Amino acid sequence: MSNFGERLRQQVLDRSPLCLGIDPSSATLASWERPDNVDGLLYVALTLVEVASAVTGIVKPQVAFFERFGSAGVAALERVIAEASTAGLLVIADAKRGDIGSTNDGYAQAWLSPRSPLSSDALTVSPYLGVTAMESLRHACETFDRGLFVVVASSNPEGQAIQAARDDQGQRVDSALLEQLASLNESTPGVFGAVIGATRHAPQFPLSRLGAPFLVPGVGAQGGTPSDVARLFVGVPTGSVVVNVGRAISDAGPERRAVTDAARRWRDDLVAALL
Repeated sequence: MSNFGERLRQQVLDRSPLCLGIDPSSATLASWERPDNVDGLLYVALTLVEVASAVTGIVKPQVAFFERFGSAGVAALERVIAEASTAGLLVIADAKRGDIGSTNDGYAQAWLSPRSPLSSDALTVSPYLGVTAMESLRHACETFDRGLFVVVASSNPEGQAIQAARDDQGQRVDSALLEQLASLNESTPGVFGAVIGATRHAPQFPLSRLGAPFLVPGVGAQGGTPSDVARLFVGVPTGSVVVNVGRAISDAGPERRAVTDAARRWRDDLVAALL
């Protein structure tokens, strides 16, 4: 069985680096003239799955927009994940989980085990309780051919004070995290990917040495461009950069054709910049 990094890279090369963000917020539902309830959420989310299946190969549902409706919202997320997987899409669950010990065991069972209705191809995680505390998540990824995207340098400006802080040896936190992830990828190739925003400066750690894919937010509504991504990841192996675009595509709705056209434009621009 190929590891997650290889599987994702092949999807990027075969289809495109575009990851379509599924972010059914109250504002998006209103702009699509849909009620702010589970029915409205499902209409928007499943439409975006259909658009993604016609245009690209990866989707990223933002879990928070489903959880706000409680158990009904989680059931809707289960359906979205199932339909995306059936359509041949890779699913990155944007849940930003991360804890220690048995709690991470639970997260691994919920998001990475094929026995779970929430099972996804990859999960976003927060590293600030310790990268080495993610052993059960790593083991699940290795067992089930899944991946993790560790938040290293997020696109929001509020996170930069922590992520660019320096440790006792004078190394920046983001670079120290990347170094740890690269070391783990030597024994478990392709599992520990990194989230690095398109609006950030390059860390001190050489990104080409990570040994796993990158998930890049901050493109579109947050101001980043395909050219910004290409500059930030120069020298990184072709096919290892996945770029999330959410609002810049969904804001073209509610007409499905307009959303599809927007997705195709972003796909073509990203292919030109990165492949």
